[in-house]
Amino acid sequence: MAPSTVAVFLPFVLAIGVWVSWSDMKFMKIPNKAVMALLAVWLVVGLIAVLLTPLPIKAWAFGWALAAIVLAVGFVANAAGLVGAGDAKFAAAMAPFFVGGNLRAILALYAACLLGAFAAHRLARALPAFRRASADWASWTNKDFPMGLALAGTLIFYLFAQFLPVL
Repeated sequence: MAPSTVAVFLPFVLAIGVWVSWSDMKFMKIPNKAVMALLAVWLVVGLIAVLLTPLPIKAWAFGWALAAIVLAVGFVANAAGLVGAGDAKFAAAMAPFFVGGNLRAILALYAACLLGAFAAHRLARALPAFRRASADWASWTNKDFPMGLALAGTLIFYLFAQFLPVL
């Protein structure tokens, strides 16, 4: 995506990504409202981006197809017990924003975000002051990891990376 297109999406995606990260750490749930809000951003802001930026209408439409594909794969992964339902739905809502992206780079970014999120979560959990300030967070004692933290990070860092010059 062109930087001008990303600039249109970024404020909304950033706010939703923070919401998803916080909710997944506090409650171990990604709210359906957050998933629907991200899809609404692709719908409404995406149409505005088609009109005002170099986002082609075909790319915007392909984003919906990509979301459907990721949702189908996510449902299968959830049924197999590999991912949570909220993670699968959020990944599907994220998918349109990666249209035209380099899959290898996106997967590498996801791997880095997953490792970073896991390390940061475990470090925060081990710090007594932080633990006291967020004692009611479900992710501190749950055996599962709040994947929304890594997923939201991947989307946010990917959009910020679009502002970097190509090497």
